[in-house]
Amino acid sequence: MITFDSNICTNYEAAKRREWLETNGIGGFAASTVAGANTRRYHGLLTAATKPPLGRITMLSKFEETIRIGDAKYELSTNHFPNAVYPEGYKHLKNFRLAPFPIWNFEIEGIEIEKKIFMVHGSNTTVIQYQIKDAETNTERQNTENKEKIELELRPLLSFSDYHALQRENADFNQHYEASENLVAVKPDAAMPSLFFAHNAASIERTSLWYRNYEYAIEKERGFDFSEDLFQPFALRFDLSERAIVVASTGAQNYTDAETFEKTERQRREMLVENANAEDDFTKQLVLAADQFIVSRGDGQTIIAGYPWFSDWGRDTMIALNGLTLATNRSEIAQSILLEYSRHISEGMLPNRFPDAGEMPEYNTVDATLWYFEAVRAYAEKTGDYKFIRRNLYEKLVDIIVWHTKGTRYKIKVDAADGLLYAGNAGVQLTWMDAKIGDYVVTPRTGKAVEIQALWYNALRVMADFAGKFGDKKDEKKYLELAEKAKRSFTRIFWNDAEACLFDVIDGENKDASIRPNQIFAVSLPHAILTDAERGRKVVERVEAELLTALGLRSLSPKNANYRPIYVGSPFERDTAYHQGTVWAWLIGGFVDARRRVFPDDEKRVEEILNNFKHHLTEAGCGQISEIFDADAPHNPRGCPAQAWSVAEVLRVKGTPSS
Repeated sequence: MITFDSNICTNYEAAKRREWLETNGIGGFAASTVAGANTRRYHGLLTAATKPPLGRITMLSKFEETIRIGDAKYELSTNHFPNAVYPEGYKHLKNFRLAPFPIWNFEIEGIEIEKKIFMVHGSNTTVIQYQIKDAETNTERQNTENKEKIELELRPLLSFSDYHALQRENADFNQHYEASENLVAVKPDAAMPSLFFAHNAASIERTSLWYRNYEYAIEKERGFDFSEDLFQPFALRFDLSERAIVVASTGAQNYTDAETFEKTERQRREMLVENANAEDDFTKQLVLAADQFIVSRGDGQTIIAGYPWFSDWGRDTMIALNGLTLATNRSEIAQSILLEYSRHISEGMLPNRFPDAGEMPEYNTVDATLWYFEAVRAYAEKTGDYKFIRRNLYEKLVDIIVWHTKGTRYKIKVDAADGLLYAGNAGVQLTWMDAKIGDYVVTPRTGKAVEIQALWYNALRVMADFAGKFGDKKDEKKYLELAEKAKRSFTRIFWNDAEACLFDVIDGENKDASIRPNQIFAVSLPHAILTDAERGRKVVERVEAELLTALGLRSLSPKNANYRPIYVGSPFERDTAYHQGTVWAWLIGGFVDARRRVFPDDEKRVEEILNNFKHHLTEAGCGQISEIFDADAPHNPRGCPAQAWSVAEVLRVKGTPSS
């Protein structure tokens, strides 16, 4: 359980840096800060996935919350406005905990009030509850002996905008409102679903007001629009002699189901931890974090790359699949994801991403498809279910190899002369180092990138193993010959004697000697293309010396003139720093694999590296691992506060005992 006491909670700067996240398994989510102030355009109590896992709409931004004790009034909510923080409800916070939901305890005049938020799995539904607690026993206090009546007023604030956008006061905002006993429905936009509020309020008052100029600090810092107006349709007033309940949903619910919703969700999360055989608190939290990225797509499942703004990306999904599903003993989900993505293979390629608006998938990636082979291999190793692979995937994998051999999009093709895989067109970014501003590709890496060769070799060896398993001796021999040719060429041309490590990219006579983390995969993958023990050790030592930090690997050596130490500023400034030094947590997985291979007797060092992430679970996304970090100390967390492959790779190499 993650907890923060009043020292953190009543420190606005500290509390607003820590974000909580609830997800619903279909792409929707709720998120904000421990302080209660929204600091991102993506923060809100209900962002609904109207076309799971996408079509996301931020419907309910937050509540303005007021407690009345007799004639005295106290604000629980916190907001940031131009040059002001108002109200300052965070000052009443006694503590915050993730247990497993976000729970706040406020203390006012010796009275403790608990606030709890969680989402219903499989539904665009958020449950918000408030109750008076006994401070000594931390239980709900029934029939309070306080002589003064305690009331709670909640004023919902609506955004009803695409989750990438911000709302502004406008005359077209439909103030449609329907109220019946314990249920209110609003529909500000005819093209969007209605939002229902099931509640047990003692009274309701229609207000129809606009609250203006909420400021979102992180958006301002990132160089985006950062001011929003929100619509306030009505006010709910509760007698806190009993629990106050609001169920916000795109479907009509009953507030009396809140207890059942909570019990069911608690049991579901307990089962996840039990099924994963997680024993220590660190692993348990990683298992719960992993679950937040697994969502429905069509009849199958997929992985959201990161919250709050990413959708499902092919590359991220394949890299994260092992840690999120296999390491947590959820192989049935791994199977569903592999099958779902197999339906979207085109010209031998997996999609890079599925756009938010639901257009055709984008196929501008060379490595997502190669990581697919590794994901299938890991599934086979975990389950032994070769029948599924033979029946559903093998022929598609064969076809992928054919396309890569003869050539597919973006000049992705095996060079017949050396057996290595070439990829790249001008103006296109195909590897994971994919930052692009307009037509400017920051790290194009056109040619033969080092990790692409490692992945290609690994894929060929995986296919040889499958062919042998399925009695296809002719293809087994073919794949082994292709793999051996690639390995011989790689060994000959990729070693950089001057730097005692591997070149990053080779394009004809041009050899990029930049010290980047991509070379680690030549040592780390199950079928390693670099098998020379001494050279493998030198690669690991070089990466450790120049790229390893407490929270992942730098994307470029500090000795390089293009090194960027901090990931801040405008979109252009950040994108040009994204892969030019910025630390990536997901790379720790490949590094640990490689280090274990070349230093098999030094597990203590691996434990030290992985334990660094324990503290991080409390410093940005509560219970989550961030996408990236500044390249220079103190390595401040940046980017998404919850990233799938960051969690997955730490969980995978940390190791969850098999069932």
